[in-house]
Amino acid sequence: MLHYILKRIVLVIPVIFFISMIVFYIIQLPPGDYVSTYAAKMSVAGDVMSDADIAAMRASLKLDQPWFFQYLAWMSNMITNFDFGYSFSYNKPVTTVISQYMGLTIVVSLVTMAFTYAVAVPIGIYCAVKQYSIGDYIFSAVGFLGMATPHFLMAIILMYLSYVYFGDPLLGLFSSEFVHAGWSFDKVLDLLKHMIIPVIVIGLANTAELIRVMRGQMLDELNKPNVVTARAKGLSETKILIKYPTRAAMNPIVSTIGWSLTSIFTGSTITAIVLNLPIQGPVMYNALLAQDMYLAGTWLLFMAVLTVLGTLISDILLAWLDPKIRTEFRGM
Repeated sequence: MLHYILKRIVLVIPVIFFISMIVFYIIQLPPGDYVSTYAAKMSVAGDVMSDADIAAMRASLKLDQPWFFQYLAWMSNMITNFDFGYSFSYNKPVTTVISQYMGLTIVVSLVTMAFTYAVAVPIGIYCAVKQYSIGDYIFSAVGFLGMATPHFLMAIILMYLSYVYFGDPLLGLFSSEFVHAGWSFDKVLDLLKHMIIPVIVIGLANTAELIRVMRGQMLDELNKPNVVTARAKGLSETKILIKYPTRAAMNPIVSTIGWSLTSIFTGSTITAIVLNLPIQGPVMYNALLAQDMYLAGTWLLFMAVLTVLGTLISDILLAWLDPKIRTEFRGM
């Protein structure tokens, strides 16, 4: 197993470098750059910048160089000094901007992911075991509703219901009295209360989809020969479910971890704007609008790395669940 993990990690490193180059190139594709965007804003405000001023500003920010040289400088500083560049729009180092929002982003994302799998797996098992029961129909209807409802609409509905029944729309992640307060037990409770709507909104679509996947996989496994044989030997139904069909049905669920991580991060952007959440989504959106390439590039690179690491985690868990995968990889 250790040999398998080391091989996978070695394969990840060149993939990340290749992705970083593609990400940086894609950011350069839209016409103009941060300076042109800034000059357009200044023109709207009535302060027109001359061509000489624009050229001087572009040279001072080193935006007059070819994209590949900018990329090499960015990667070199990143590797040697852990310097991800400077955010032009925030007028701060990229690491300062990201660290300001990353903590709460990770908390919201991990709690959402835990909610997704903790709800989807047992409900999927129940719907398969109790196929065509009232509970199966109810969960299926809720699942289809969750997949069909846009995030922003669900957020607005839940905020409205929260305001009507509890007098608080639960905007943001903290109440006004806790926004700038130090961490305390009351602030943690306030954070947990405000996370209810974001977790439900962001996680509902993934939860609904995983319920359908788990249900379908369980139905395929429930009547396989090993399960029938176990029943004939007199094993309890609970033990049979855990040992045979559930373990086999978990393979496609585990394989979704890679894209689940990124979908939760990216899917939270619109929700974060609607709910006024102080997380990375709106920051990334504003960086792309302003063509703040180092901030946007770092965030996109982080998303790519997250996808690769999520896939690595999925592969390791799949290899642990299914020894045939380790054997096939060892033979490559």
